Order: sequence, then C-alpha cells, then structure tokens
Amino acid sequence: MSIFKSVPARIMTASAFSLLAIAAQAAQLGTRQQTILPLAVPPETPAIAPSNVSQYLTTPYGTWTLGTGTNEGQNLALMPAGYAGATNAARLLAFFSISDVHITDKESPAQVPYVGWRAGFQESGPGGLNQSAYSPAMLYSTFRLDAAVRTINALHRLAPFDFGMVLGDICNSSQYNELRWFIDVMDGQYIVPSSGDHAGADDVDYQMPFQAAGLDRSIPWYEAIGNHDQYWMGIGLPTPKIQQALIGSNVLEISTNGPLYPNGSEGTGMYGGTVDGSTPYGDVVDWGPTNLFATPPTVAADTNRHTITQDSTSPTNFVREFFNTATLPQGHGFNLAETNAGSLAACYVFEPLTNVPIKMIVLDDTCKTNKPGQLPTYYGGGWVDAARYAWLTNELQKGQDADQLMIVACHIPINPQANLFDTNQSPGRAFYVDPGNETETNLIATLQRYPNLLMVIAGHRHLSVVTPFPSPDPDHPENGFWEVEIPSLRDFPQQFRTLEILRNADNSVSILTTCVDPVAESNSPTWKALGYAVGACRLFGLNALDDTSSHTYNVELVKQLTPAMQAKIAACGEPLGRKVAIDSTGTNAEIHFLGDLQATTNVASGSWDVVAQDSPYVADETNRAAFYRSAE
Repeated sequence: MSIFKSVPARIMTASAFSLLAIAAQAAQLGTRQQTILPLAVPPETPAIAPSNVSQYLTTPYGTWTLGTGTNEGQNLALMPAGYAGATNAARLLAFFSISDVHITDKESPAQVPYVGWRAGFQESGPGGLNQSAYSPAMLYSTFRLDAAVRTINALHRLAPFDFGMVLGDICNSSQYNELRWFIDVMDGQYIVPSSGDHAGADDVDYQMPFQAAGLDRSIPWYEAIGNHDQYWMGIGLPTPKIQQALIGSNVLEISTNGPLYPNGSEGTGMYGGTVDGSTPYGDVVDWGPTNLFATPPTVAADTNRHTITQDSTSPTNFVREFFNTATLPQGHGFNLAETNAGSLAACYVFEPLTNVPIKMIVLDDTCKTNKPGQLPTYYGGGWVDAARYAWLTNELQKGQDADQLMIVACHIPINPQANLFDTNQSPGRAFYVDPGNETETNLIATLQRYPNLLMVIAGHRHLSVVTPFPSPDPDHPENGFWEVEIPSLRDFPQQFRTLEILRNADNSVSILTTCVDPVAESNSPTWKALGYAVGACRLFGLNALDDTSSHTYNVELVKQLTPAMQAKIAACGEPLGRKVAIDSTGTNAEIHFLGDLQATTNVASGSWDVVAQDSPYVADETNRAAFYRSAE
C-alpha cells in the first residue's frame, strides 16, 4: 500500500511505511529545483553536419548538465494596477499535459528524412523546418514517451493528478502504427518500436522491443488532435500517391524542390530517403536524385503504416482508435456519436471534478479543408471554421452561465508571443492562415468576452512559452486570460508540464505551471535522445552555440475572477501542503517529497532541521522513530 499525504501541519510516524519503492530522482523532477542546461560549445570546436550523429555525444554539441532550476515567481500581468498579490489558500485542480511526442516510424518509405539529414552545419532550412524533418532524437520517440509516463507515475505518488491532457501531434506522419505505438505505451503494452523487416531489433538500442510501464490506471487522460495526426508529415493531404507509398515498398519519390512546396509530394525527381534500422546511429539511406539510382530503392512493406485519415474534412478514424485502449476513460474524451459531425468530430468537453466548478473545452483547431496546391502553412496552420466557432462560443457561454471556471485545450496556439525571450506578437494571421475562417484577432476578442476563462493551453511550436492576454477594459480585469504552451517531448528541452489551479486567499486564482524533465538514466535510450535533441538545436542553427539557458519557464499566473465566481469557489479546494511518500527499505525509511522537508529526531520536542533537497532522505535505525512534516 502506498502512502500519499498532503501535510500542512500533520505529522506522520515511521510506522506508516509502505512497501512500494519509488525512483530516487522523483522529488527533483520539477524544474523549479533543477533542470537540464546545455553546455556552451567553444568557438574553436570543428563544425559537423547534422548527419554526423556519431559525434553528437562525443563533441560539445550534445553536452548538457544539471543546473539550478528556474522560477519566475508571480506574473500579475492580468491583474489590476497596484495589485500586491495574495497567498495561496487551496488546491482546486492538478493535471499534467504532454504534447508533440511525434512518435515516428523511422523505416517508413514516406517520411522524407533526407530534408534535414542532408543539411549543412547550422542550416535551418525554410521556416526552420529542417529539424522537423529529421533529428536523431526521433529514433527514440517511444522510449522518450515511456520515460515521461514513468515520471508522471512517480510524481502522481507524491502529488496526485486529477487527469492528464495530451495536446496532439502524437504521430509524426499520420500513420496507424505510430498512433498504436502511442496508445500502447500509455497502456503499458510490450512495444516493438520498428516496422517492415524490423532490422536491428536484436542488437540496435533504438530498435529493441521493451515493456512500457503504462500510465497509472487511476489517472484519466484526454486527447486533442494535431496537424501531424491527420496530414502527411503534418503539412500535406494524404493523396492516393501518399497512401500507396506508405503501405508499399518503394521509397517515396517527390519533387526536386522538396516537400515544402505546393504539390511537392506529387512531383518526381528526388527520393525522400528512409532510416536504416540496422545501423547504430540510424543512417538515412535511399535518398537523392532519381537519376543516381539504377532501380527505385525499396524497403520491406508494412500495411500497418497506412494513413489514419483519408478524408481531411473529418478525423473519424483517429477518433475511433481511442476506443481501443486499456486506460481510461473510454475514448479519452472523444465521442463516437460525434464521428459524423465533420470538423466537430474531435471537439468535446469534460468536467474533471464533481466538487470543483471547472470545465475543460477541447477544441480541434486544425485544418479540415481539402484544397490542393497549398503551402505547408495551409495544412499545418490553425483553423476555426464557422461550425467550430459556433460550438466554441456555445460551450464558453454555457460554462459562463453555470459559473464554471474554464480551460480551452487545443493543438495550435492563438497569437502567442514570438518565443521565450521575445514578447512581440504578430496579430492577425501568424498561424490562422485562411481569411475564410476566424482570425486570431477575432478569436482573442471572443475569448475576452468570457471572464471565467482561465487559460488556453496549446502545443505545436515545441516551445515553453506563456502569453498574457489582458482585458481590453481596465475596469474589468477578469476578462483577461493566459495562454500556456506545452513543450515537445521530441525536441529540446523534451519536457512536459504540470499545472495546478490554486484558490488564493482573496479568491483570485493562480495557475502554477512547472516544466518537468523525464527521468533519463545514464546511457539509456532516453538519455541519448536528450543529447541528440540538444545537439540538433545547435547543429540546425536554432539555438546559439553559446546558449546555455534551459528554455524552461516556470511561473505562477494570477487571474482575477468576477464577484459571482469568487463566491462560488470560496469554499472549494483541498488544503495546501507538501506531498510526502514514505517507503520501507529494510531497517531504514525513505522519505520522498517535493520541495523542502523538515525533520526532528526528538518525538517530544526539539528544533526542526532542514533536510537536503535531494531525495530520498534516508532515516537510519537510530532516527527511525522521528516524525516528518512538510515545511510551512
């Protein structure tokens, strides 16, 4: 039996031990305590190409260390002028969110990894998309997800989650086997992370089968759809040519201009390449001008590579697969009754708790229009058509009328600031590219009409960014909302987020958001993937060689509520306090915790001494009778 305790003033005796062990790193996973920091690359370091994978971890490009965590404190950008803040009083809700895992079938004949593989040193490509087409981190996508799940389970023992939210792009190229790998990792199945002839499955680490841990069955998780979940490489229609290439044996032939140009996938003159799974560093082979090949290059065909979505107007096949899973809830939010509802098929709402008035609105804001000849930004951009706009406003209004706090979850963000360091925004058409649909400017104005909206959470950009949208009316600051972006598990910094909704003493609300580094044991597949992700950002020129920042953003976001909503939540929530788990290890006791813990060896009285923040804290036999409590 496990012991999870929220301990504001309660003391726990050593007789309350459980027998279930927990990873020693668990208390340090939150990047508020410590986080991964890239090490600077000395200027005299010889340049290498992104395809020199064997040198990612043996040169400074892929090096990193654990350093001091980040904490931006309170952000009061939505609050009235002169607001001084308030103390946290109760916890209303806690959940985790992961996004952009990009589970990749490396050996697929239609992934076109040559786009990034052939790039030169610090050559980012059009729109910086070279790394999106290829990064050696993609070799370990299933392992990285499993590490995140194991980390979530460890955190859940210390600070239980009410649910989890997945924000799309779980697949890399809308393939059925990619979708199944994601669901099966979440379900805790035996994973065979290769396809075709399964080359290297016996001796190449990224190809070797493994037993996934599976998400703790007590945590319900919900899914939103992303552009890569329904479009070829996230940017193209699944044309008959693409559909045949996916399940066939011939490596896809595309235009010499590449896949990022209109109708690029329908052209000829260039083979897109594939990963040779028998090579230790995942060499990309079978790419280049077609006139260099006497016969078309081939791979072992695999029908499980078929595209999930053939009809771009409605993601019904994607939705149905979430009913073939062992974890809960059935369908993971999707509703089979909605599968014939066109662009609304992946839109739904749920209420995670019965005793706290909070409503989650899951919006599909991806393209649902078939219009050949478009640039990648068309299919990979944000869309809210008339039907989805009406649905969204209806759900927001119902939540407002019912005095519910609301969170909108979607894949593509709405007019976020440029990046973590540049707060400039480009209102109008930064992501929402079609003038026939709702623009970002209109969406922001709409969302600001619902004061109970706390935040929008989104993925897509692979960045850890928070953007404030203050109220346009200074007399009604409650009309502002936050947008919180979830980083990618594929690209650096390869993290997920935890989010806690807290009631404050003045009945304002705080959103405490923390990025988390999945546990990576030395030389494990997950550890290698992290080094590859650090190196890829530098070798593709996306991060400067002397950039040693974590690219992590942890913050407490404060939000004003209406008087009615303040009254509604005044008695809601659980008491605050540190979460503590106690385990028996023979004659010793291991104390696992988040943050500061204090202890005394004198049962009757005595001062409290600060225990070092590394966990577990082991109480020896002499001190076994000590009491433990969390720091106030």
